[in-house]
Amino acid sequence: MDKPRSVHWEDALRILKYIKASPGKGLLFKRHGHVEIEVCSHADYAGSKDDRKSTFGYCTYVGGNLVTWHSKKQTTVARSSTLTEYRAMTHATSEVL
Repeated sequence: MDKPRSVHWEDALRILKYIKASPGKGLLFKRHGHVEIEVCSHADYAGSKDDRKSTFGYCTYVGGNLVTWHSKKQTTVARSSTLTEYRAMTHATSEVL
């Protein structure tokens, strides 16, 4: 945002108060034609220098807006980079479904 002012800060605080007071409510997207859902996932292979475990993450976008994200160190050591990427893709796909 270019040149934010105190009114913008107040608006952001009002939005955060609303979100805190309404934990059971979700996001509502009105239908205005085609809405694109995009999911990006990525993983490293044996990236942890301590135990050689991999880390994966994914982001979900709806209409170009980030709505969910997750990052986690895997619990087991992967045998290949392909397996690591498949695990990341599996977690990302289950988030969308």
